[in-house]
Amino acid sequence: MSTKSNQSALFTLTTVFFFWGFIAAGNSVFLGFCKEYFSLDQFQSQLIEFAFYGAYFIGALMLFMFSSIAKTDIMNKWGLKNGIVYGLILSAFGAGAMITAVTGAEPGDSSAFGFVLGSLFIVGLGFSLQQTAANPFALLLGEPEKGSHRLNLAGGVNSLGTTIGPIIVTLILFGTAAKADISIEEEIAKGNLTLAQVQYLYMAVGGLFIAAAGLFFFSKKLPSGKADSEFHGAKKAMVALLTITMLLVVIFFFVFRQYLGLGEGEKLSASSEMSILWLSFAGLLVVVGGLLLSNMIAKKSNDGWGAMKYPQLVLGMLAIFTYVGVEVSIQSNLGALLKLPDFGAMSDAQIAPYISMYWGGLMIGRWTGAIAVFNPSNQMKKILMILVPYVAFGVVLSLNFISGFKVTHLFVFAICVAVQIAGFFIGKDRPAPTLKIFGILGVSAMIIGLVTTGEVAIFAFLSGGLFCSIMWPSIFALSLNGLGKFTSQGSAFLVMMILGGAIIPPLQGKLGDIIGMHSSYIVCTLCFAYLAFFAWYVNKKLQSKT
Repeated sequence: MSTKSNQSALFTLTTVFFFWGFIAAGNSVFLGFCKEYFSLDQFQSQLIEFAFYGAYFIGALMLFMFSSIAKTDIMNKWGLKNGIVYGLILSAFGAGAMITAVTGAEPGDSSAFGFVLGSLFIVGLGFSLQQTAANPFALLLGEPEKGSHRLNLAGGVNSLGTTIGPIIVTLILFGTAAKADISIEEEIAKGNLTLAQVQYLYMAVGGLFIAAAGLFFFSKKLPSGKADSEFHGAKKAMVALLTITMLLVVIFFFVFRQYLGLGEGEKLSASSEMSILWLSFAGLLVVVGGLLLSNMIAKKSNDGWGAMKYPQLVLGMLAIFTYVGVEVSIQSNLGALLKLPDFGAMSDAQIAPYISMYWGGLMIGRWTGAIAVFNPSNQMKKILMILVPYVAFGVVLSLNFISGFKVTHLFVFAICVAVQIAGFFIGKDRPAPTLKIFGILGVSAMIIGLVTTGEVAIFAFLSGGLFCSIMWPSIFALSLNGLGKFTSQGSAFLVMMILGGAIIPPLQGKLGDIIGMHSSYIVCTLCFAYLAFFAWYVNKKLQSKT
C-alpha cells in the first residue's frame, strides 16, 4: 500500500476514534440535561453511563462467547473493516432509536427516559464492535514498526473528540455560550427547552455514523483485515464471566425495582436509598470477587481458563475496570458538584468549559505521552515534554474561547499541567513507574479536593483527567506481559472491563445522594489508590520472575 493510500485510509479510520470521544464526553453534559428534564436523582442520571459503558462489556462478552461456540474468531472471519462498518450501522440504529424515544416525551416522563437508556445501550454496542476492530486495524495500515505512531495519532484524535464533545453538545442543547446563565428548570417550564434539541443532536450524529459506514464500505484503499489466526478457547473463563454478568443483572433488577411506583417529583425513602447503595456495592463486589476467585481457582488447575490463569491479567482487568470507572465518574458527577453553593452554584451550560477542560487534561497527557514514539534526541525530548503539554492546553482554551465561553478562570489549570509534566519526567516512559506516580498524584489530587472547596477543590478534581491520561496503555503493557499465545485473548478480556464506567459512576452518584456529592469523591480516591497499588505489585511480581 502506498504512503498516500496509507494516509487516506488512516484518515478514514480516525473518524471512529473521534466518535468514541465525542459521544462519551458529550454524555456528561447530556446526563445533566436529562436529570432536570426527567426529574431524576443523581443515581438515576448516572444510568446514562451505566447503559453506555455496560454495552461495551456486553458486546465484547457476546463476541467472545459466540467465537468460543464457533471455535473461530468471528471478528477475523468478518474482517476488521466489516466489523467497523457493522458497528457504525448499529450505532446509527441507536441514534435513530434515540430520535424516536424522545418524540413527544414530556418533562418528568420516566418511561421515555428508559427508552433513552435503551438507545444509548445500542449506540454503545456499536462502539464495542468498532473498538474491538479499530485498534488492530490501525496496525495494518502500513509498516508494523510504525503501528504505535498510528495508534497514538488515533488516540490524539479521540482526545480531541472528548474535548470538543461537551462544548458542541452544550451549544446544541442550550444555545450559544451567551446563554450560559440560563436556568434549565425555568426554560423547561416555559417550554423553551425541549427534547427537540436532543433530536437535532442525534440526527446529526446518526447521519455521521451512516456517512462513516459508507466511507469505510466503499473505500477501495482499506484492506479487509481478515485473518486466520488461531483461536484459543477458555470455557471456564467464559462461565465465570457469564456468572458475573447474571449476578449483576439480578442485583440491578432489584436496584431498578426501588424506583417503580414513584410519582413525578416523589423521592425515595431513606431505606430505599440505602438499599440501592448496598446493592451497588454488591455489584462492585461481584466483579472484584468474581475475578479474584476465578484466578485463585485457575492457579490450582489452569486448564480451560485461558488468559485468566495469569494473575497480572486478572489484576489488570480490575485495573482497567477501576481506571475507566474513575475516569468517567470524576466528570459525570462533576456537574452535580459544581451546582453546589460551595462550588459556584453553576448552571448546566456554565459547567461545559470545566468538563471540556477535564477531558482536555486527557488530551494533554496523551499528546505528551506520544512524544517518545517519534524518537527525538534526549535534549529535544525534554524540551517537547515541557512545550507540548502547554500547546495542548492552549488548544483546549482556544476551542472554548472560539465557542464563546470565558476561559480566563481556567488559566490556573496551568499549575496542574506543571505537576503532570513533573510526573512524566520522574516516570521516564516506563509503564510501571509512570502508572504508580500518576496513581499517587491522583490520590493526592482527590484528597486535596475532598478537604477544600471552591476553585482549589474544582481544579484538584479536574486534574484527575491529567493523571488518567496515560493509564490505559500502561495498564495494558503490564497486564499482557508474559501471556504468550493468550495475549490476544487477554486484550479482549481487558476491553470487557470498560464495564467499570457502568458500575462506579452510579455507585458514586448514589453515595452522593446520601452523604453529599462532595464527600462522594472518596470513591475516586480509592480508585486511584488501587491503580498505584497495581503498578507497584504487578511490576514487583514480574521482576521476581526474571
